[in-house]
Amino acid sequence: MDYAPAEAKAAARERFSGLWAATTTPFDRDGQLDTAALGADMERLTGDLGVDGVFCAGVMSEFWALSGAERRQLVAAAVAAARGKCQVIAHSGHHSVTEAIELTRHAEAAGADFAVVINPYYPSADDDGLYDWFAWLCRNVSIGIWLFDTRYAGASLSLQLIDRLADIKNVCGIKVGRDHARYLEVLRRVGDRILVCEPNEGTWLENIVEHGQRVFMSSAAPYLYQVPGWRPMRTYTELALAGDVARAAEVSATLEPVRAVAARWLHGDAAPGRGNPVPYIKAWAGLLGMSGGPVRPPLTQVPPAELTEMAADLQAAGLPVLAPAGS
Repeated sequence: MDYAPAEAKAAARERFSGLWAATTTPFDRDGQLDTAALGADMERLTGDLGVDGVFCAGVMSEFWALSGAERRQLVAAAVAAARGKCQVIAHSGHHSVTEAIELTRHAEAAGADFAVVINPYYPSADDDGLYDWFAWLCRNVSIGIWLFDTRYAGASLSLQLIDRLADIKNVCGIKVGRDHARYLEVLRRVGDRILVCEPNEGTWLENIVEHGQRVFMSSAAPYLYQVPGWRPMRTYTELALAGDVARAAEVSATLEPVRAVAARWLHGDAAPGRGNPVPYIKAWAGLLGMSGGPVRPPLTQVPPAELTEMAADLQAAGLPVLAPAGS
């Protein structure tokens, strides 16, 4: 980090562009953090897939299942693997504001470029209480802070609260993990002061063309929808950002079969019945050559029969699939 807190907003506008991926946490057979596998994932992301940044230690990384020491280890490993190749935004949220401060300070000391902080998820609080929580955090750290408005947090940040938080000097962005209408509301309300991003590949091209967005920050799509040698998301992003909208749309359309697989397994009508999507995201990633692997309780593993079905769907969509474990 090489900017002052008062420069965070300008630094974010300068440095956030292109594709950012939200990473998962690899665990070994004993259920322990596998930093070697994380390093291999990072090599693929920053090399063959050419991402511009990574979001680590967040929802995709099962942060709730990690100890404080493991969260620090994960961030340090991601930063070390990314150094000189891409930027890193580290999730440092916690229900305890003092622990969130310590995690955020650690991310800064480890070399993360920015931090992203989920709202405290217990106990429930009104806007004034949440504002005080974020203000306390921001007063005690120097790194640029992104807000994270997501259904996983158990509450939605109100537009009025987001408006107030956007004026804090080192609050520089918000990731809106809700529906497209909500993203547009937030963009209209605070887009002149902080970056507003929607982690939805399905609306990404529209957001570039119609809403002036420059960064996809962030989801698993950059490594679920692409493989080395076939990077349509990377390609259409570059075309759209360069102003070649027609060609970008043509390339984007080639992803329709993959989007159909995602609709079935990750966010379609049947997906809520499967519970949290992280096990399915890790299974999909593993089928394409990422670490994938197990999740920690209380999440449960993808059943073998469903893994076989997913592999067949991905192969039918044109993605090169590795054989499911045990097949």
